[in-house]
Amino acid sequence: MLKIVVMVSGGGTNLQAIIDGVRDGKIMNTQIAGVISNNRNAYALKRAEENGIPSCCVSPKDYESREIFNGKLMEAVDSYEPDLIVLAGFLVVIPPEMIEKYRNRMINIHPSLIPSFCGKGFYGLKVHEAALERGVKVVGATVHFVDEGTDTGPIILQKAVEVQQGDTPEVLQRRVMEQAEWIILPRAIDLIAGGKVRVEGRKTVISE
Repeated sequence: MLKIVVMVSGGGTNLQAIIDGVRDGKIMNTQIAGVISNNRNAYALKRAEENGIPSCCVSPKDYESREIFNGKLMEAVDSYEPDLIVLAGFLVVIPPEMIEKYRNRMINIHPSLIPSFCGKGFYGLKVHEAALERGVKVVGATVHFVDEGTDTGPIILQKAVEVQQGDTPEVLQRRVMEQAEWIILPRAIDLIAGGKVRVEGRKTVISE
C-alpha cells in the first residue's frame, strides 16, 4: 500500500481528483495518509475533513524564521510516514533537506507542458496569462518529480490541451484542470503505486 501525503495551498481540486481516484479504483493500492496546507483557510483542509483524512496546517507566518518553519514542515510530513509526497498546488518553497530526504518520492503537478511556461514566477493563473500572451495553440499539464530546481525534475506524464478562440486565463485554467491535471495526476500516482515508474538520469521510464 502506497502511503501518500498531499500538500496544497488552496481549493484542493487536484486533491479532490486524488480522493475520487482512490475511491473509484482508478488509483490502486494507495492510501492518503494526510493533507498538509500552509493556509489554514484552504478549502483543501475542508475536503480532507469531509473525507476523514488527517490534516494539518503549517504556515510560515506562525514562525519567526524560515528555518524554524522548514523544520516544522518536515516534522509534519514525517509524522505521516509517507512513501510519496504529492504537491498539488503547494505555493511554498520546499526545503532542500526535504527534497534530499524524499528524492524521487515527491511529485508535483504543473499547469503547462514543461519546459514551456515553467520555473520561477510561473504558477496559477500566471502560467495561463503567459501562454495566451504568447499566442500558443496548445497548452497542457505536467507531472514531474521534484528536484532542487523549479519545475526541472524528471517528467512522469504530460497531457496537451488545445487553446480555443476567446479563451481567458480563467477559462483556460479550468480546461487544463479538467482535461489534463485531474487525469494525469491520479494516473501518475497509480503508476508509482504499481511500481511502474523509475528514474534514469534526468528522465523517467514507465513500464506498462
